[in-house]
Amino acid sequence: MGSVTFYQSKVTVSFEQIRSGSLSEKLTEYESIAWQFCYDWLTGRKTFTIHTSGSTGIPKAIELDRKQMAASALMTGNTLKLQSGYTALINLNVQYIAGMMMLVRGLVLDLHLTILEPSSLPIADLPVESRFDFQSYVPLQIQTILEKASEKVAILNTAKAIIIGGAPVSSLLEDMLQHLSVPVYQTYGMTETVSHIALRGLNGPTHHDYYTALTGVTFETDNRNCLIIHVPSLNNDPIITNDVVELVSDTAFRWKGRYDNVINSGGIKIQAEHIEQVIQDILTDMQLHQRFFIKGMPHPKLGEYVALFLEIEDLSPESKELILQKAKSLLSRYEVPKQIFCVNQFAQTPTAKVDRQKTVLPFL
Repeated sequence: MGSVTFYQSKVTVSFEQIRSGSLSEKLTEYESIAWQFCYDWLTGRKTFTIHTSGSTGIPKAIELDRKQMAASALMTGNTLKLQSGYTALINLNVQYIAGMMMLVRGLVLDLHLTILEPSSLPIADLPVESRFDFQSYVPLQIQTILEKASEKVAILNTAKAIIIGGAPVSSLLEDMLQHLSVPVYQTYGMTETVSHIALRGLNGPTHHDYYTALTGVTFETDNRNCLIIHVPSLNNDPIITNDVVELVSDTAFRWKGRYDNVINSGGIKIQAEHIEQVIQDILTDMQLHQRFFIKGMPHPKLGEYVALFLEIEDLSPESKELILQKAKSLLSRYEVPKQIFCVNQFAQTPTAKVDRQKTVLPFL
């Protein structure tokens, strides 16, 4: 029988104790939310309401079916060969799909769960000898660990598998992950697909530049080259996305970017993510490791122009000019950023994704 350890409160309870509803110890407010979800699941609740993160649109409430959530957990368990009795670290917000489904995987697969309140450096207070067979992070979390808490990398390497989701993995982070011995996977999915439905190996023997579907999931594209997903557990209702992809097969694809991140500058269609890949290499060469993104900004004649937003208090005119000169040698003239905006701190969604719309609002 699995168990849950609420790390902040130093409380460990079995699934059976949670099912009984008895809890004499006092939990933090966040831990109480996690406990309530576990109780609802273990006592047979059929549906769960969850909100999308709002990173690509207005947040909305979605009702998830218990059977669909359990099917998703089993797909992940089978793919990653997670076994009953394994330990799992839950450090993603359990009020959103990524954290909630980590709980479901533990409850369905009979794992021993340790719950930490979300932060940018979630394992900072854990003893270096801590072991977790299954771990999940957003890119910001694992990059912060690798950059600022090298003594805790041993905890990462105790895992049988690590999954990373919630935001794109930069080429810088992907390079850093090559030094880990544990297999690391980038996930692809959304609330509507009940968490991830495809994985991309980021290091070691499983390293690929394309995503592979979990068992039973298939893909096609529409006339925009955007991904259409078929998941048997979702009654085979196709899910049409705004993700531009290149199909490798009906069970694999290369992700190119968001259709709604296409910048229309004077009639030229520019994919923001392609520019971001180039800018990442430029910034890495300049020893600039701050977060950044490319965004189309209003232009009176062109409609939009390409702008670079960099999470830094300030940048010298010489550094800005160097970035632009390097970009001119690697990008077409339409793709080169016309302006660099320095932002002290990017706006974020509750799930630690960069909120591009809120970040650029003061500059419009």
